[in-house]
Amino acid sequence: QVQLAESGGGLVQPGESLRLSCAASGTISRITRMGWYRQAPGKQRELVAHISPSGNLGYADSVKGRFTISRDNARNTVSLQMNSLKPEDTAVYYCHVFTLGGIQTWGQGTQVTVSS
Repeated sequence: QVQLAESGGGLVQPGESLRLSCAASGTISRITRMGWYRQAPGKQRELVAHISPSGNLGYADSVKGRFTISRDNARNTVSLQMNSLKPEDTAVYYCHVFTLGGIQTWGQGTQVTVSS
């Protein structure tokens, strides 16, 4: 099994930046794709960004050019640098990983609030 621990959420003003981090522990050798999802009140959870073990990236159209995902395979971490934040980025952000066999693991979620 894999456990995920997230950090870095908070309250910021529009245009500011935040960095989310997620550390994986447990059976980390089986981790394949890592990523971040978010869920705003009253909305479905959506994929924000993902990164493969080799570094292939994918982003939601709404965050392209503003968010950057990265991973450190040696430290088993995945981070999300969020710049030029907008009020519509307000959501609970979840770290997510796939392991071999297609098993999904979710973090507990961290709140990001963008408000003036």
